[in-house]
Amino acid sequence: MADLPAREAMEFDVVIVGAGPAGLAAAIRLKQISSDIGVVVVEKGSEVGAHILSGAVIDPIALNRLIPAWRSEDSPIKTAVTDDRFYWLSASGGLRLPNFMMPPLMSNHGNYIVSLGSVCRWLATKAEALGVEIYPGFAATEVLFENGAVAGVATGDMGVGKAGEPNAAFTRGMELRAKYTLFAEGARGSLSKQLIAKFGLAEGREPQKFGIGLKELWQVAPEKHKAGLVQHSFGWPLDNSTGGGSFLYHFDDNLVSVGFVLHLNYANPYLSPFDEFQRFKTHPWIRDTFEGGKRLSYGARAITEGGYQSVPKLVFPGGALIGCSAGFVNVPRIKGSHNAMLSGMLVAEHISNALSEGRANDELGGYDSAWSEGEIGSDLWKVRNAKPLWSKLGTFAGIAAGGFDMWTNTLGFSLMGTLRHGKPDSATLRPAAEFSPIAYPKPDGKLTFDKLSSVFISNTNHEEDQPPHLKVADMALQRASEHDVFAGPSQRYCPAGVYEWVEEGGAPKFVINAQNCVHCKTCDIKDPNGNITWVPPEGGGGPNYSNM
Repeated sequence: MADLPAREAMEFDVVIVGAGPAGLAAAIRLKQISSDIGVVVVEKGSEVGAHILSGAVIDPIALNRLIPAWRSEDSPIKTAVTDDRFYWLSASGGLRLPNFMMPPLMSNHGNYIVSLGSVCRWLATKAEALGVEIYPGFAATEVLFENGAVAGVATGDMGVGKAGEPNAAFTRGMELRAKYTLFAEGARGSLSKQLIAKFGLAEGREPQKFGIGLKELWQVAPEKHKAGLVQHSFGWPLDNSTGGGSFLYHFDDNLVSVGFVLHLNYANPYLSPFDEFQRFKTHPWIRDTFEGGKRLSYGARAITEGGYQSVPKLVFPGGALIGCSAGFVNVPRIKGSHNAMLSGMLVAEHISNALSEGRANDELGGYDSAWSEGEIGSDLWKVRNAKPLWSKLGTFAGIAAGGFDMWTNTLGFSLMGTLRHGKPDSATLRPAAEFSPIAYPKPDGKLTFDKLSSVFISNTNHEEDQPPHLKVADMALQRASEHDVFAGPSQRYCPAGVYEWVEEGGAPKFVINAQNCVHCKTCDIKDPNGNITWVPPEGGGGPNYSNM
């Protein structure tokens, strides 16, 4: 677009991209240290929590430190874990694993079942009460640089049509300039991805690994509800060579979160994570919970799974990565919010020290070393081999070996050293000719559902007249490889029905239904050629999760 007016600029001490647990914890901690530090948080969701999706069972270690009196307040953190169960499932039954066999770090005693979106909305009120400015509905689309250092971000222009030209609703984006900029975008953040590439932050690290997490929120019959029950399982419906697991969390007013995590290093291009999730709910040990219940919401999100050996360098001139942008999820525990908050608090302390010394737009080297030497590093170090063992040995042997390694790490040693992950998830698909298509059962509309009805209850919405936010770099390559070699896996790995291959004039055509996108980022991760790039759509677009 030519001849656009200059963007207005606002100056802050710290700009934070993303109002998730990491970003909000950083903002709160900065203001707790000094009310004079100017802090702004920019959030692409229509409101804080709109794009937050997690199980979630939270470890309160960070919250205890950030807001010590939270238990005496009216917070959304109400349901303590009272029962902790682990299952291996077969097609018709399964086996409960005794809790005494599980490494101590896997225990959920002292943790809480929550809606992480509701927790973030509550944290946002705490931040605003301290003087933090929060701008929801504005997507950070560009990193600003000065003299090679990050100097802030710019939010996207609003009111740009599909052809890239301003329409009647056009509004120029804002420049939010800062002495330090924190990127708390979550897994596979678009700006974080650019910064990792620009500054070579992943050099010397293992490739980041990912899973896709799919979740539904149900209100179940009162007699089926067991407040405080945490139930994890692995095995069926996945085969031994396909990694993943599932959860049921009972909390609040007859609510049950049911979720399914599938590791994105799978090989079969005919596999559909969404349909595996629906099939999981039909297991005889699972389906009874939902008889007579009502599905309230649905969503999906990529999860970082690389762990300790995949964490990139976190700092660069003018800023840092925190939370899931840094890859701080503990995969065996299926927990990341505690480390996300700890990282936000940690970087806040290093920024406040830098500001007090009159520094700006330099590297926060102390933060980069402090995470690995502190609680976050200790948490991830003990489980660093769980994911690679699962990938190398398959589910049954991999979980057994990973459990043994976690036990020894709890005792202070490992017989395995630090294992490597190997290739990125985009390189793990094998040609469709090596597999047969999977015939998934048709949804019944009561327990199992199709993608479009699921997207509907995610409250996903995008302005129709805007440039596409799913960028295909080479459409010819997409046809020759993604379609001809891999049989179009995008129409299966996408959990929202965004991608379709249709016949037009006797030739395959790639159709992108961008309005369905729930911002899970799976396409940006799993495309076999890295040919699809997810960029933020117009601010406020995407899902509007409630109580997720």
